[in-house]
Amino acid sequence: MIELEGVSHRFGEREVLQRLDLTLTEHRIAVVGSNGSGKSTFARLLNGLQVPTEGKVRVDGLDTRKQGRAVRRQVGFVFQDPDVQIVMPTVAEDVAFGLKHHGLTKTEIPERVSEVLAEYGLSEFRDHPAHLLSGGQKQLLAIAAVLSVRPRYVIFDEPTTLLDLRNKRRISQLLHELPQQIVVISHDLDLLADFDRVLVFDEGRLVEDGPPAQTIPRYVDRCRL
Repeated sequence: MIELEGVSHRFGEREVLQRLDLTLTEHRIAVVGSNGSGKSTFARLLNGLQVPTEGKVRVDGLDTRKQGRAVRRQVGFVFQDPDVQIVMPTVAEDVAFGLKHHGLTKTEIPERVSEVLAEYGLSEFRDHPAHLLSGGQKQLLAIAAVLSVRPRYVIFDEPTTLLDLRNKRRISQLLHELPQQIVVISHDLDLLADFDRVLVFDEGRLVEDGPPAQTIPRYVDRCRL
């Protein structure tokens, strides 16, 4: 499980998260809130991309402040903009890049790459320049690269924001089929309607926490104020 104990975070004098005590155990957890509410900072705390100003974040007992590298082997992170995440020239090389740092042998890496590309419908683009893919294909590549190392948890920051309707549906189906525990930050409320739990942030505070049928209507009401 992922645990937050007395977590607050500041950027300079600005407090972006205020004292969070949470245990995340559900399979699919959504995080919603207006721009600047703290939800993206919250997401980055979960795998040690940022460490809290105060308090502790633990993943299966591992402290993100002290054991960040071990935490990131457990918790994958898919950024909103896949161009930020794609680092190698070709599709196959980009998937292989992460595998090299997770202890796979030279024999295992190409086998895993082929397996992952086939699973996400990218086999025909194996030697294609990664940055010349379509937006939807780039998002699939970013997801495939993260999932290739088989994390136990995956954080998605706005996974459908830059996509057309067809690719939104494709990513939505993928999110619903993943066996890993996932935490999804999104403004796409339809995507989150059947999640197990929704956290609503407002000005750095957790203001709602519960099933989507309860929390999403309350969030929508807040947005009308």
